[in-house]
This record gives sequence, C-alpha cells and structure tokens, in this order.
Amino acid sequence: MSNASKKNPEKIMVFGVFDGLHPGHLNFFRQARRLTRRPCLVVSVARDRNVIRLKGRRPNFGERKRMALLKECKFADKVVLSGKDNHLSHILKVKPEIIALGYDQKTYVKNLKKDLKNKGLLVKIVRLKPYKEKIYKSSLLYRTSSSRSVIQSPARRTAPKT
Repeated sequence: MSNASKKNPEKIMVFGVFDGLHPGHLNFFRQARRLTRRPCLVVSVARDRNVIRLKGRRPNFGERKRMALLKECKFADKVVLSGKDNHLSHILKVKPEIIALGYDQKTYVKNLKKDLKNKGLLVKIVRLKPYKEKIYKSSLLYRTSSSRSVIQSPARRTAPKT
C-alpha cells in the first residue's frame, strides 16, 4: 500500500472461493482497487463448509491454504475468512465503505445493502465487469482442470489489462 493510501484508506471488500488464482481473479482485484483513490482491499475467503454447502463439492485447496496463497500474491491488503454461519458478521466487523461483487456472484447478494443498513452499516455496492468469462470463470476452470492447479505464481504482481 502506498503512503497516500495509508492516510484514510477506503476499505473495499470482495468475496470468493479463490480456489486457484487465475487472471480473472487478478483482474477482479484490480477493478476493485480502482474504485477509490485510497484503496484498502479486504478479500473474504469462503469457508470450506460453505463451499461444500453452496457448490456441492470440496474446494481443491482448504480455506487456510487459499488464504495463504492470496496473502502471497500481494493484491490484498487484508485477507479474512468469511463468517461461519452468518454472512453479515464478518462484513460488519470489517466495516467496508465499498463492497465489490463479481459479475456472476449471486449468493447472499439479494437484500445485502438493506440487511447491512438495518445493522447500521451504509455501504456502496458495485458490480464489477467480467474478464474473459468464457475462459476464466472458476467453475469452467474447475471442470477442465480435473483437480490440476490453475494457481498463478505468487511472483506475478500485476493483473491483466482490461
């Protein structure tokens, strides 16, 4: 984070499984960071049990490994685990000014702004644009990789151009 960003940064929160980072994820992080001049990107990693419940399968990598990989790639200023039973609790703890949703995120989205407002948190919600969704949609990569890793090298520090 730059010195200018450290002065009153605006927290932008994003959510996902991030089961192997690919160029679509990196573009997602880049778009989220561009929502403000002083970004502090907080990445919420879905818990294993929530992935199983919502997607009907285990992630290739456990939640702790996925968190560690995100921390290594340096796109996030902070990486947190999602709530266990309540999707609002960890959002309320972080208190983001902006929530950035992926173009295809549907889980927990309905009434999110209203539910947070009812809990005293006013937040701007932004839907981000897809990046080559026919190629880099995680569910497609999961099917085609048959458990091969699509993780980018942590040394890669720049997201693809949009």
